[in-house]
Amino acid sequence: MSMCKWICAGILFLGLWAKAQVQSPVLNGIDVLEADHFAPLKALASRHAGHLRVALMTDQAGIDNHDRRAIDVLYSDASAAVPGFKFVNLFSPEHGINGVLDQHSIGNDHDATTGLEVISLFGATDAQRRPSKEQLANLDAVLIDLQDVGVHYYTYESVVGRFLEAVAGTDIDVVVLDRPNPIGGLAVQGIVSSPGRESYINFISEPVRQGMTMGELATYFKAVRHLDSHLTVVQMRGWKRADWFDATGQLWINPSPNLRSLRQAILYPGIGILERTNLSVGRGTDTPFEWLGAPWMDERVAAAYLNARNIPGVRFIPVQFTPGGTYPLHGQLCKGIEFIVTDRDKLDSPELGLEVASALYKLFPQTFQIDKIDQLLLNQTAVQALKAGEDPRKVTENDRNALEEFKRGRAAALLYK
Repeated sequence: MSMCKWICAGILFLGLWAKAQVQSPVLNGIDVLEADHFAPLKALASRHAGHLRVALMTDQAGIDNHDRRAIDVLYSDASAAVPGFKFVNLFSPEHGINGVLDQHSIGNDHDATTGLEVISLFGATDAQRRPSKEQLANLDAVLIDLQDVGVHYYTYESVVGRFLEAVAGTDIDVVVLDRPNPIGGLAVQGIVSSPGRESYINFISEPVRQGMTMGELATYFKAVRHLDSHLTVVQMRGWKRADWFDATGQLWINPSPNLRSLRQAILYPGIGILERTNLSVGRGTDTPFEWLGAPWMDERVAAAYLNARNIPGVRFIPVQFTPGGTYPLHGQLCKGIEFIVTDRDKLDSPELGLEVASALYKLFPQTFQIDKIDQLLLNQTAVQALKAGEDPRKVTENDRNALEEFKRGRAAALLYK
């Protein structure tokens, strides 16, 4: 064979090899629903005597792999494919149907494309954050297509739990169109929230980072709460527990206004627990949850102290920044630290949050409001241990039994390998 032919054959081989290495995008629940010609919905229509009146809980991240909104897929394709299908209305979570609102209460709306009413489940009161009997009265099924971020205080999982509670004992179905946990499904980390402290940011006692998808969480909630609810999970295809979001081949869409990258989602389980304190966690900047600071901090001292702790997977750089908008400490020069993730597989992000809280309390004990981390951590024992000077690694280890108990209970709800 001539040299030219050898070279051409080599190029062809390398091209085929490279093509083989490109992973097909993971199919989310909405993609599987389309690929299966809406078979799960047809089965539900049959169960409901030939009709299926549905609502969809979703937001801007509810799209398929062709960048079509789940709203439009159901409104046009499902309506044509499923006998008796009727799209009644939409529900929206925190941040609204378009995921751009960052406020304490959101009102009802209408979808501009379909004209469907959007019922907000992020009103001013707890009752307005639950689906009511009246809102469910004319429905046979509620479909849920939301992008969770794998953290117990992210409110989207409570929305799922509250729908399961609301339909318990009725004939209404809940259908979860599953999506990846962007920070993977292997690591289960962090302090377990104390039983009896359930709320909109803590549907059930669980660790900060639960390592589950929304469909798995729904399955777990139903079992642990012994809910007599009809639940269907339309599972993904191609997703593995070890996959971070950048292994899915999917388009990143901000699940909420201040989670704008996978890097921020990786840091969120730790830095998020600090945002009820007297700090800025970078909201109102281009790098929320990657920066943290306050006017009273000494940024060089804080960064040096944390770097000396040799925390696996992360390093710290002193920075200064001024938050904008109406976020905490807006318009004020904040002196703080930037978090540089060096190895996401080694980083225990929830423990990082404890490390930062412990460091700031030791360095600035008269100023840092450490007690306020309990508003999201929801475990007074851990907070008191930090205040007493306990090493953050020991605080995590002290909660190991609760974490292992959660992992044992979670095992039966896992849907993917």
